[in-house]
Amino acid sequence: MNPLSQLIEAALFAAARPVTVEELAALDPDAGVADARSALDQLRETYDFNQHAVEIVELAGGYQILTRPQFAAALERAQLHIRTPKLTSAALETMAVIAYRQPVGRAEIEEIRGVSAGGVLRTLQERGMIEVVGRSEGMGRPLLYGTTMHFLEMLGLTDLTDLPQAEELTIALQPPKLLESEDDDAEASVPAES
Repeated sequence: MNPLSQLIEAALFAAARPVTVEELAALDPDAGVADARSALDQLRETYDFNQHAVEIVELAGGYQILTRPQFAAALERAQLHIRTPKLTSAALETMAVIAYRQPVGRAEIEEIRGVSAGGVLRTLQERGMIEVVGRSEGMGRPLLYGTTMHFLEMLGLTDLTDLPQAEELTIALQPPKLLESEDDDAEASVPAES
């Protein structure tokens, strides 16, 4: 493994958040972004070839060393990871509205959800999942909200294009169709007597 790959490995190991390629390239004054990408690829190949229990994952606009998914159950049983506080269904609904409609104002969120969203918005801001991204041109110039890099990191997304598309959601949320028995089909196909 070359010295830049080793330096990048050390930086990713020490970082508590995804690190961008530009930040990794800045570790070595003689390296550029292309060199950093090449060193990242070399490091990934080494981890894969030697079947390491960790991998380098691209998420939230950067790279991070994470445990491979097949070890999640054992780590969960051992309770070795830091548990992040769970979000309420109201918080998840609000985050979904913001993720798909951003930038979006409080009034639109409340109209879609049908309930007040002030407390939930405050909680999501405190947890770093959403942020104020501007003001609307409408009356009163209300605040507009958008998701943060922490939101992407927590959901394991590279960027917002990784969110399911609306068409995929409508199919997934439809109730399953009940299958009719073959007897019902047979009765339906018999012509009526006159």
